[in-house]
Order: sequence, then C-alpha cells, then structure tokens
Amino acid sequence: MSAPRTAVQVDYLGNALVELGSRHNDLVVLDADVSASTKTSYYEERFPKRFIQTGISEQDMIGIAAGLALSGKTAVAAAFANFLIGRGWEQIMNSVSRQRLNVKIVGTHAGLSSSSDGTSHQALGDVALMRVIPNMTVVVPSDASQAGNAITELVESYGPAYLRLRRGPTPVVYKDDAEYTVGESITIRDGSDTTVICNGSMVAMALDAAEKLLNYEVNIRVIDMHTIKPLDRNAIIKAASETGAIVTAEEHNINGGLGSAVAECLSEEKPTIMKRVGVPDRFGASSRNYTDLMNYLGLTPDGIVNAVRDVIKRRK
Repeated sequence: MSAPRTAVQVDYLGNALVELGSRHNDLVVLDADVSASTKTSYYEERFPKRFIQTGISEQDMIGIAAGLALSGKTAVAAAFANFLIGRGWEQIMNSVSRQRLNVKIVGTHAGLSSSSDGTSHQALGDVALMRVIPNMTVVVPSDASQAGNAITELVESYGPAYLRLRRGPTPVVYKDDAEYTVGESITIRDGSDTTVICNGSMVAMALDAAEKLLNYEVNIRVIDMHTIKPLDRNAIIKAASETGAIVTAEEHNINGGLGSAVAECLSEEKPTIMKRVGVPDRFGASSRNYTDLMNYLGLTPDGIVNAVRDVIKRRK
C-alpha cells in the first residue's frame, strides 16, 4: 500500500500570503527571525516593503503588529508557536484582543512536530492559552490546503485570530479547492456508532481508524473541528444525539484544547459518554522521529480505535 500523499502547511501559508498581498495593499507580515522556517520569506521576497523582521523578539513583534493594526493595516505575525504564544501571551491579550485589533497570529511548528528540537519547542498548551482570550478566533487546520484556505479567510475578515500550523509534511485530506468556512466543522465521514471529533494531524489518523474499526463492525462518524473558537456546538450536539458517544483526538495536551471544549459543550447541552485522545498531562519528549514520538504518546489510529471501543463498551 502506497504512503498517503503529503504537503507542507507552511508552504501553503507562504503562497497564500503572497496571493493575499497582491490583493491587499494594507497587508503587513512580521516574523521573529524564523522566516525561512515559517515560509513568510515568500512574502518578504515579493513585498519587502511590507515585511518586518523583528528578530527573536516575539513580544515586541506583537506590539508592532498591534500598532500597525491601529494605523489601519492588517498584520500577520508568525513564529514558532511555543515561543510566540508563551512569550507573547500578555501582549496578545492586552494589546491585540482587548482592543479587538486586526492581527492574525500564526504559530508554526506546533504540537509535537518539532520532535527533534526537544520538549522546549513542542507547543502542547497553546490552544488552551489562546481560546481563553476573549475576541480570539482559534483555527487548527487538518492539512496544507486547509491552512492556505484558513489564512485567506482570516486575513479577509476582521479581528484577532490564531492559526496553528505544524512542521513538516502532513497527509492530504482535502483538495485544494475544497469548500472551507471558519467556524463550520466538516463531517468527512458519516457513521452511527460513535463520533470522532478531531483536528490537525489527527484528522487523517481518525480516517485510518475508521477503516480499522470496520473490522469490528463499528461505523464511526468523523468530524473535522478545525475551528476551536468559535466552536461548532450544533455539530457536536447533533453527533452526540445521533451516535451516543464521542471521542476527541488532538495533537495537544488533553487539558484545555479541543477535548475540553467539546466536553464543556456536552456538559451543558447533551451529557454524553466521551473519551479524549491527546497528549497526557505532561511535557512532550525528544525524538529524532516525529512518528515514533506520536506512537510513544498514543496519538495513533490504534489509539483512536481503542478509545472508540472503550466508549462503546461504556455506553452498553
């Protein structure tokens, strides 16, 4: 069986920014000395007068982006997620979101995708930090084309937003021209036995898990919840009502991310048996191989299969 076709999210980000820059003269892109890795270098090459390299100074970069937004510009600030969100959180909250400024924050190399750089580079709590900020939209694309579509929609709408991207190749889930709307989840696969609500790298794994589960005569629904805020609550409630059990899957700490958001919704609207698949409440681990690290922490199709079988057993 041939390996799934892959593409790189930051490549699509860079290309989308260039296309946006050709249409929007007010678009300014900022980077914290990692433009070769975030691929904002594409924008720098095409529009050097609308690109700002701040150096390794994430807090200052957010402040500059806020100032640009106050002057009528649309600002996109990109850097590695763990440092951009970890260092810049106060500025994001007070300078950007409190004033509802038009700044788009792009955190790359998120989750475990910086596996070889060690735990200091692995962003496992960034979604939790960003979704708690008022006025902030939070988007976690499942593949490269969705990353390009997401930055396009975010730039062409007003308000603060966080776009979370991973490093390296990602399995292709959608065609480049697939319909996409921030805030509207996508039911990729229908099923009646359980629903797996997932995003990011775990979407492709959930689809693999669905095929494995057919061996147990279990037919699952797979929902790509690419937008964590605003959350598509209607899709969650509908899935809980129709399938009776929920599994969430994310490349993030199980606390504070997608699983927590879904659990909060269900506890208020439709109490349902559920289980969260994600990084347990711990720091990550160092590995030269990303796949080995995902396997070590249980973020695999088999991990989803086991979670689905568990909730079905509990439901009975």
